Amino acid sequence: MDLHFGDSKPTDEERAAVDAVLGPPGSAWEGAEDRAAADLRWARGGRAARERRDLLLPGLHALNDRVGWVSEGGLDYLCRRLTVPPAEGYGVATFYSMFSVRPRPATMVRVCTDLACGGAGLCGEVEGRLASVPGVGVERSPCLGLCERAPAALVVRAGPPADPSPIPPLPATGAPPRTTARGSVSRGSAPDAAPQTPEGLKCAAAVTLAPATSDTITRAAVSPEDSPAGTVPLTLPQAGHPGLILLRRVGTVDPASLDDYRAHGGYTALRRAFAIGPAEVIREVTESGLVGRGGAAFPTGQKWQATAARPEHPHYVVCNADESEPGTFKDRVIMEGDPYALIEAMTVAGYATGAHHGYLYLRGEYPRALRRLEHALTQARARGLLGDDVLGQGYAFDIEIRRGAGAYICGEETALFNSIEGYRGEPRSKPPFPVEKGLFGKPTAENNVETLVNVLPILTMGAAAYAAIGTEKSTGPKLFCVSGSVARPGVYELPFGATLGELLALAGRPDNLRAVLLGGAAGGFVRADEMDIPLTFEGTREAGTTLGSGVVLAFDDTVPLPRVLLRIAEFFRDESCGQCVPCRVGTVRQEESLHRILGRTGADAADDIALLRDVGRAMRDASICGLGQTAWNAVESAIDRLGAYE
Repeated sequence: MDLHFGDSKPTDEERAAVDAVLGPPGSAWEGAEDRAAADLRWARGGRAARERRDLLLPGLHALNDRVGWVSEGGLDYLCRRLTVPPAEGYGVATFYSMFSVRPRPATMVRVCTDLACGGAGLCGEVEGRLASVPGVGVERSPCLGLCERAPAALVVRAGPPADPSPIPPLPATGAPPRTTARGSVSRGSAPDAAPQTPEGLKCAAAVTLAPATSDTITRAAVSPEDSPAGTVPLTLPQAGHPGLILLRRVGTVDPASLDDYRAHGGYTALRRAFAIGPAEVIREVTESGLVGRGGAAFPTGQKWQATAARPEHPHYVVCNADESEPGTFKDRVIMEGDPYALIEAMTVAGYATGAHHGYLYLRGEYPRALRRLEHALTQARARGLLGDDVLGQGYAFDIEIRRGAGAYICGEETALFNSIEGYRGEPRSKPPFPVEKGLFGKPTAENNVETLVNVLPILTMGAAAYAAIGTEKSTGPKLFCVSGSVARPGVYELPFGATLGELLALAGRPDNLRAVLLGGAAGGFVRADEMDIPLTFEGTREAGTTLGSGVVLAFDDTVPLPRVLLRIAEFFRDESCGQCVPCRVGTVRQEESLHRILGRTGADAADDIALLRDVGRAMRDASICGLGQTAWNAVESAIDRLGAYE
């Protein structure tokens, strides 16, 4: 391999950031500043360094966290340490929206401009208010996963890591604050001062990437009268309801306490899994009828069985926690409010599929979830619930968190694998499927957060009892992310089969409801008079729409629908990885057409609508993955179902 490095040198800060991830360099060939005599006689590194390429993304995070951007010198040093061609390293660094290869202020305010947060107007207002604040930059961001408290902004402050600190107790009272805490963006960092935001920033929810400092946001957003402990987040309007299954601990159990989790039924499912054995676990999951909750609805038991049956080893379990669909935030609520449940569920999945290592790919915009999960993993290891001998059963399993960096496409399973492995997050052609050749080319079972936590009640209540919930084809409970023009936005848990009208009645449907977007940007619109649609995979399919991941975004008649469609088109244009022509070109042509017909109707828009249909069909039929295949769905449904341009 011919590696061409530039003349730029890393700063001491950049060198320290990379070495904190990779360890000190062993020789000048690996980037050591001083060349020893032995370095002149032989070269070291090579294959051993290349086998660590999966540390490229953590290394980029370390550089970005420390200095706020990825410089040429810092990138060259990281690539030299890993024997990665700098051109490939640059391609990876520029793939993700949270990284920058150009200098920028140490403090960046990323303002959500997506559907629930009001679009680009808010960003312009924030830019105006912060224009005179030195050392602060503003940039637009896709959905931050805080739709229930829109508008939202993410405040990222780079700097050296602070000493880790334990998670402080949950406050008993308080309204959603309008501040963020100071601190670095490094893993496990702690606040170094009282909560502050750049002067002039007023958003309903602003968080910082420093994992320990972002907890002030949701934790303070509680309703003290709903719970004796006063810890019920406003994100969960049903908190404390006795009928909840997946969310029964959220808001009522201290998410930092392993003892509290176990006192409320935690690790009962894992103990039963060990008692009945891997094959019986897979049988229970299969007979329960559990299917993937990310939108594809693939049978979970079938996926686990296919992975377990493969003769190649090692096997891997991957949790897809990169929920980036606009309007989706249910996985965030689980990870922040019940992190031990996800760890237990991943351990069960590993045991059933014969895996001994799990990866949790966490969305980069979820700092509070990162802090909670890291704390939970540390506690689980200390108590023998992860490690070489889980619960004394002779089974070894551990979990590693990998942070995403802002790429919607990495929600696609094979793009996620490429991201973990240190490549651009571009989807792979299938077959082979992940159960055959997934992460690192080995059999892999990949599930999202909601799917995994459903495994716990299956094992505790039994497959038959679980399957009795919901409908024959869509079994069990389902989480719905309700936001937009409703009185009580948040995550709702209902059994499959409840109607759209029943869900919106719980959330506070507006009198002037115009339309509902089901499934997020990749979903479809339904009219205000279609409230009888059953919220099941088969029910929404029969109604000509999709359930997707459970997004329910309501729009009243004050929302300009053409602007919403244009924002959806802009989102897909920005998030297309560019690998295949139908998606790369089609998403641009779709946005261009929607720009042209903005403010036009009827015959004036006919030619562009015809072009939109042609482009949409081409993307749906020929794109390599679901991003391009669904990029036209929402626009098509708005034209045909809502008469958007009539």
